[in-house]
Amino acid sequence: MTFGLRKRLSKERGFSLMPRAMAISSSSCKLPLVAVCQVTSTPDKQQNFKTCAELVREAARLGACLAFLPEAFDFIARDPAETLRLSEPLGGRLLEEYTQLARECGLWLSLGGFHERGQDWEQTQKIYNCHVLLNSKGAVVATYRKTHLCDVEIPGQGPMCESNSTMPGPSLESPVSTPAGKVGLAVCYDMRFPELSLALAQAGAEILTYPSAFGSVTGPAHWEVLLRARAIETQCYVVAAAQCGRHHEKRASYGHSMVVDPWGTVVARCSEGPGLCLARIDLSYLRQLRQHLPVFQHRRPDLYGNLGHPLS
Repeated sequence: MTFGLRKRLSKERGFSLMPRAMAISSSSCKLPLVAVCQVTSTPDKQQNFKTCAELVREAARLGACLAFLPEAFDFIARDPAETLRLSEPLGGRLLEEYTQLARECGLWLSLGGFHERGQDWEQTQKIYNCHVLLNSKGAVVATYRKTHLCDVEIPGQGPMCESNSTMPGPSLESPVSTPAGKVGLAVCYDMRFPELSLALAQAGAEILTYPSAFGSVTGPAHWEVLLRARAIETQCYVVAAAQCGRHHEKRASYGHSMVVDPWGTVVARCSEGPGLCLARIDLSYLRQLRQHLPVFQHRRPDLYGNLGHPLS
């Protein structure tokens, strides 16, 4: 387990900006605690649930109010046909197990990428990559269906064509008030599109979450850089739960789950292998930073358009 306890001091124009997400003090213990879970999903859905449930129960024992699970927490299949066969509707057995888990543990759950058979399943025979947010009573309070599908060919990493089995979501989801702050929902490849994060921030997001399953080539090159960039440009906390290790003979993931504060400092990071890391969310620090660096007030849509249109 990694607790991101280091304090760093940065200065800009004489103003001290200290990342305080896990600073050791009596006041910090009153800040909301979030847990970021890192797993190695396989095609075995029940074993995956057992692993995730153990981490969620540990997060609850440690006092977290919200636990984040990565993209494909339910399973990672060997091919598109297996993906479609293992998928379920939101009202299926697996989501019911997670609603019971949230109630049992008394904490919120960010289920980072559920293979969802939507209402159009019979017509399309394709699914959605659905980020589901449960409250501590097990109720579904928000769903976001991944809007940017990962159809790429990276040398050394193998091709990925998510659209073979998945439909793109039609819209963004407004940020949701949680015990840790207002959470904006996204999934993995979405982090490459800053317009989405800007739209969520302008709609009131204080925490952006990118549950992911990054590859072994793009991970070392882009993972931390992108997450820190999204945090800095939106002045939000960024929470990124990740898949790690080898899922089966055809696929492996980079891991390195982390929490980044609004200054761009990594304040918590998972070690190698399955596990979790913890961070405290300090919204007073976020508001202070936005006050001293009011970048959203300085935007010039008259020059370059309104990138990331505010959500209605």
